[in-house]
Amino acid sequence: MTRSSLFRRDEAAGLAILALILFVVFPLMLDDFRLNLFGKYLTYAFVAIGLVLCWGAGGILSLGQGVFFGLGGYCMAMFLKLEASTPEATAIQSTPGIPDFMDWNQITALPLWWEPFHNFGFTLLAILAVPALFAFVIGFAMFRRRVGGVYFAIITQAIAAIATILIIGQQGYTGGVNGITDLRTLLGWDIRPDSAKVALYFVNAVLIFVCLFVAMAIRKSKFGRVLVAMRDAEDRVRFSGYDVASFKIFVFCVGAMMASIGGAMFTLQVGFMSPTIVGIVPSIEMVIFCAVGGRHSLLGAVYGALLVNWAKTTFSESFPELWLFGLGALFIAVVMAFPNGLAGLFDDYVKPRLAWPGRGRRARADNPQPAE
Repeated sequence: MTRSSLFRRDEAAGLAILALILFVVFPLMLDDFRLNLFGKYLTYAFVAIGLVLCWGAGGILSLGQGVFFGLGGYCMAMFLKLEASTPEATAIQSTPGIPDFMDWNQITALPLWWEPFHNFGFTLLAILAVPALFAFVIGFAMFRRRVGGVYFAIITQAIAAIATILIIGQQGYTGGVNGITDLRTLLGWDIRPDSAKVALYFVNAVLIFVCLFVAMAIRKSKFGRVLVAMRDAEDRVRFSGYDVASFKIFVFCVGAMMASIGGAMFTLQVGFMSPTIVGIVPSIEMVIFCAVGGRHSLLGAVYGALLVNWAKTTFSESFPELWLFGLGALFIAVVMAFPNGLAGLFDDYVKPRLAWPGRGRRARADNPQPAE
């Protein structure tokens, strides 16, 4: 695929503007504390990008993306916790060399399934492989039986609830309701100072662009075109000889891996991982990020994640009792007033005034909307 076929001129301009905002404007305008907050917001953008592929392109609405976000976060937290739990650092425990929450729960030896997370290479592999495998199992079980639409959304929501209950219930192995906390270093590098948080912000920004490029390549490929066709007329695609279930499983796994990368970066950026990030409410909020940005726009997903989380922080700081109502009102406004989100507003009111070649009919062909 050539560069010209991957990016239209307006898309290249959109990427350049996003890069300018993330790499220049935010670092110059925000203090370290606020920049760290926006670094946390960026970790949710990974989930939103994956949802654009699953929901926007494939018509697969998952209300359980928090599970994959949490899997990536817990994989990274396990490695960081083991690095912080050296025999010297835990000498006061009854059993030195294991995480403190295990010692508090009278566990006297590190569980076997924790052992591989001493290795950073294995941890990176697990961050991608574990959620992909879990998504494959769910997708294979559901899509092979042609479960979709609202039924699939409800099932994924139930999985998010079950995952939260399991994590909380296995306190001795997962940290329970408190999660995995007191994470200090990554390969000897202290991740707690403000300077480290700033560095992690830039890592987040770079990885966001990597995921954007991967998602754009998928959407512009033959696979992406078939995916959109499946969204609009699934039976017609099936009768044409395509294995619809395999397409859905693949894109669902890609979305799970992107969410997991975001979860791993969340753990590094924030310094802990908790089951409150895995449940139903966070998963629904992740869908709101995608809806506000525009579920057909990859760049819109990033802006949606940043905007909603910034609004959430602002509301909770100024009106702590009302921020949930504000978030709900924002979602209702998106559904009722501009169903294509921020990207739809841009396409309807801004792009027509720009003299970009290739806009209009060709642009709509490259970013197709669902059939009425």
